[in-house]
Amino acid sequence: MSERKSKVPHTFVLLFGLIVLAVIGTYVLPAGQFDRAKDERTNRTLVVPGTYHHVDQTPVSPFNTFIAIQKGMVDAGEIVFFVFLVYASFFVVLQTGALHAFIGWLLRLLKGKEILAIPVFMYTFALGGAIFGMYEETFGFIPLFVGLAIAMGYDAIVGVSMVCFGVAMGFAAAFMNPFTVGIAQKIAEIDPLFQGMGFRIACWLVMVSMAVLWTMRYAKKIKQDPTKSLVYGLDMGSLALDHDELVKSHFRPKDKAILAVVVGTVVLLVWGVIEKGWYFDEIAGLFLIMGFVSGLLSGMSPSKLASCYLEGCRDIVFGALVIGLSRGVLIVMREGQIIDTVVNGLAQPLSNFPSWVGAEGMLVVQTLINFFIPSGSGQAATTMPIMAPLSDLLGISRNTAVLAFQFGDGFSNILWPTTLLPVICSISKVPIEKWWKYFVPFFLLLFVVQMVFVWAAVAFNLL
Repeated sequence: MSERKSKVPHTFVLLFGLIVLAVIGTYVLPAGQFDRAKDERTNRTLVVPGTYHHVDQTPVSPFNTFIAIQKGMVDAGEIVFFVFLVYASFFVVLQTGALHAFIGWLLRLLKGKEILAIPVFMYTFALGGAIFGMYEETFGFIPLFVGLAIAMGYDAIVGVSMVCFGVAMGFAAAFMNPFTVGIAQKIAEIDPLFQGMGFRIACWLVMVSMAVLWTMRYAKKIKQDPTKSLVYGLDMGSLALDHDELVKSHFRPKDKAILAVVVGTVVLLVWGVIEKGWYFDEIAGLFLIMGFVSGLLSGMSPSKLASCYLEGCRDIVFGALVIGLSRGVLIVMREGQIIDTVVNGLAQPLSNFPSWVGAEGMLVVQTLINFFIPSGSGQAATTMPIMAPLSDLLGISRNTAVLAFQFGDGFSNILWPTTLLPVICSISKVPIEKWWKYFVPFFLLLFVVQMVFVWAAVAFNLL
């Protein structure tokens, strides 16, 4: 008797379904826009509150639905090629064997205590997210930590969690993140900046600790029974590393030199992001240099190095296309002029609720808006000019409105397919539906905790 199993649709099918829903929205929802003006104080273009108005309907035709896919690929080109170049550069480093030697040393050091690596690295990345807004900068670490997790007897999801789960929690519950808390407080005219740091540190500690415990619980379960892994049987290709071979490996002088290049790259990356404001272009260039130098130090010829880069790019094609396809959703909504309609429709009803209900409503609204405006600074520029005066009407502090914004923007960054989640999944080779199966139950639990913190901020005037 054959057993019937419900099968999750292919990722491309899921994303195209979202594009079709967005197209339907351009026919059903009224088109509208806010006026926008340049704010000299923040040097950003902000929404002007109270200026939402209807404009001529511009529904997206069936033919333009498919054109939106091409436009999405082009619009997300910066991210798509960033993923190609960063992954391929790390692929070159992996092919040199230097990181394998490093992981082997780490495994010998942690023998019998591998589980300790999870909290150490997750808290470290979470601090980076909280203090200077580290996020995309961690993508280069994903192949290394996926390999480390697999070699320790865990799986790719544990490896992703050590890097991206940690940094995402730190970024969302940040106490000094200049790209979310800093910008939102400036727009809300809160002075001095980073008020309420003590309360935010408490939020950070609770939420990051929850993520650490969730990851350790899952890691212990699959260590005892590998078949419980959500990616059991999935071919991880070059990211999968053999534990016994790694333990027997030893550092050669050229391995140490390559590792020094990798460490130097990370140091330069942190400096460039903090001091020079580097973003995708500069980070990709830096990783390209890392790959070139590492390949040459390992003894690769220029032709072999080029072939290695090509192989790495071939390895990540699926993930890169997912990024472009997910951007198609936003292209449709932008061309149908319904993004501002959605924002206005979500924000307006909040003024009719009591203060604490309105504050919780802000959290829900910001979480939903992050699907449509996945940029933290972009979401701040769109929603905070509306939410800040709305918080005055509700009788809650503007800092509480900022808290609702940062929670709503940050935690769903590894939930919605229109954010950088497809990038993370493509680099780690973890199918997005497998990540959802792991993360969604945690997100629901975490959302309750977010609501508790927002309620506490209102009830006890903590912000």
